[in-house]
Amino acid sequence: MTTPKEMTIAAVKALEEKKGSDIKILETANLTTLADYFILCTATSITHLKTLSDETEKALKILGETPHHIEGYRSGSWVLLDFGCLVVHLFLQEAREFYDLERLWSDARMTDGSDFVKDALR
Repeated sequence: MTTPKEMTIAAVKALEEKKGSDIKILETANLTTLADYFILCTATSITHLKTLSDETEKALKILGETPHHIEGYRSGSWVLLDFGCLVVHLFLQEAREFYDLERLWSDARMTDGSDFVKDALR
């Protein structure tokens, strides 16, 4: 069984490999039953957004994890991958600014994606 932290690390690595930008991890376990972690990441284009989504899904599938739900893949500006304990939000810049999840979930502990991975692997 893969832990939520292991899933988050795998997703962040996949996003970094495909040049996702401004990757943030929100630790939400103490705030909601929705998920233990949210990942926020910005894509540069619709094609990049879909690549980030596909690669994240592939990286977690290797761990035996498949999304319970995918939202927005065909709409263009935002994709949500719900893995239960981990929710991955992929945005184009305008959509990220519009939804402003960092503000909405400001009570969550926020960590830069690469810092999260470094700290977890210590």
